[in-house]
Amino acid sequence: MPVPKDKLRLGGMALRNGLLVHGPTHWAAAVRTKAGDVKVASGAKPRVRFADDVPGVRGLVRLGEAFAVIPLVKKGLPEAKMAFEQPSVLGVAAGASIAGTLLRRRAPGVSGELASSLIALTPALFALRGGELAAYHGVEHKAIAAYEADDEDARDALKEHERCGSHLMAPMLVANLAGTLLLKRAAARPNAVTGGAVALASTAAAVEVFAWTERHADSPVTKALKKPGYELQRLIGTREPDERQLEVGRAALAEILRVEDSN
Repeated sequence: MPVPKDKLRLGGMALRNGLLVHGPTHWAAAVRTKAGDVKVASGAKPRVRFADDVPGVRGLVRLGEAFAVIPLVKKGLPEAKMAFEQPSVLGVAAGASIAGTLLRRRAPGVSGELASSLIALTPALFALRGGELAAYHGVEHKAIAAYEADDEDARDALKEHERCGSHLMAPMLVANLAGTLLLKRAAARPNAVTGGAVALASTAAAVEVFAWTERHADSPVTKALKKPGYELQRLIGTREPDERQLEVGRAALAEILRVEDSN
């Protein structure tokens, strides 16, 4: 359901050892250090407002802001370990990129593009299969859901969430597939520039669809679009966290509420 009117709109990102939470104007992160302590940091986040009312552009800007927070988190909390900050994950990402390129060359058309798009998900799935990342993804969902529902604790909240980025998967696959096939028909030799433009346009379209589903939560179309994301969360993307991991989530949530309230 949409965020209650009396609540802040919060987003998040699971870390390998903790949780990063985004508020309207600030970020806050909490991690479990090697020594076993919970360490917290927060700060103001970059905010670009000119595109707030421009469909398509606003989604890309919001995603850009989210990525711009990452170096700020690393500076303020050096102990934070990002999801892809691991040589094995980077290796899988490189392999997936090569495999996707080969598939598109050997199987041009819908089947090749679809297979390539699915292979592109491999690095994220690989990162979630090891360590605590999937559990902290569950912490992210539970902490935010509990806050929005006024529950006393995140322990009993669902580990799947309606605003998870996994719900971008279906719109992204469809938009990217349609855009790539249209580009091949329109251009004799698509290049990196036109391919990048299609990728940006696909992302922008997917984010707008994502926003539409939030405004129309009861629509059958919304439920169909979100079904793959829910299944991805349920089966692979999230894991039930333990009490130590939930403690880190509570610390991150308390910090984001503190800094947003004092703003």
